[in-house]
Amino acid sequence: MSKSRLFANDADTNPYCVKWNEGWLQIRVPVPFSLKWVNSYLISEDEGYTLIDPGLKTDEAIHVWEAVLHQNRIKWTDISRVVLTHQHPDHYGLAGYVQEKSGAPVYMTSAAHAYAVRLWGEESGFSQQLQLLYEEHGMPLQDREAIADNLDTFVSMVTPQPQVQFIEAGGTLSLGGLNWQLIDAPGHANGQLCFYQSERKWMICGDQVLPHITPNVSVVPGEDGDPLEAFLQSLRELQSFDVLFAFPGHRDPFAEFEGRIDELLQHHERRLAQMAALLSEEPRTAYGLCGVLFGTRLNGNAHQLRFAMSETIAHLVHLERKGIAVSSCKAGIRYYSILDHAGNHGTAEA
Repeated sequence: MSKSRLFANDADTNPYCVKWNEGWLQIRVPVPFSLKWVNSYLISEDEGYTLIDPGLKTDEAIHVWEAVLHQNRIKWTDISRVVLTHQHPDHYGLAGYVQEKSGAPVYMTSAAHAYAVRLWGEESGFSQQLQLLYEEHGMPLQDREAIADNLDTFVSMVTPQPQVQFIEAGGTLSLGGLNWQLIDAPGHANGQLCFYQSERKWMICGDQVLPHITPNVSVVPGEDGDPLEAFLQSLRELQSFDVLFAFPGHRDPFAEFEGRIDELLQHHERRLAQMAALLSEEPRTAYGLCGVLFGTRLNGNAHQLRFAMSETIAHLVHLERKGIAVSSCKAGIRYYSILDHAGNHGTAEA
């Protein structure tokens, strides 16, 4: 199905709002970093609207919401339900604010909510845990402190916290008068959901499958396992769904869902091969590899450095679990090296 058949028009030429068929509104809620905006979706119900992923709580985002609601003759109290694909602040941050304005219940998975409490709860130790992780992987103190300061800035952008009710993968949810399947979509965010409608063949995919940009896959302190493997397996499972059109958390809705998944799988294959080649030259820390892989774009940008560092560690964990790399500690710092066919550390033969 072509985009033109689904697309209605810009809602009164508002650059922040796109109107789709079936009465859906895509609201491009601005965020103060390189992603530029997060997609929120307003879905018309028999009574009121379901709001999916309201965005990050900033003055600019609230101004956009006020303008969009006014233009479309929607009141805050017309929002009857808030549904979150996942817990990252650019999706979750306004949930408590919208709940206060509308009185609407907020739904997310129990795993996603547990992460939000860990990160922004009153007794959160997450920042300290993250700094310890980064110290182990070679990040100098100056960068660790900059990341801690950046994390602190998000507290106001997720406050107030919502009172939540739980939905879980394997269940269904009625949206716009149709039943949608709730699909577990780990790797980018533990507890993330995608929503699939089999009659329309539409997928609301959060940040699991994005056009033009690759979703971040990070190691999170306190969460065991191999997040990259979980992400790749999730992508392969999502390929089994017949999808004509996908509604992502960033950039614009798109067709060619299966093809985009192929591109993401190939991207990570290339990244893993690149990292294995670098490790074959000499043992490296995650921080050292991160600088080689992402380059000068990280200079002075603590927000981007955090994502790049955590993603680099996730790929190294994956290589180690696959028996391609091995790690060892020297003076409290973890180094990774290639594992040759005989099971020895060191450089690989050319």
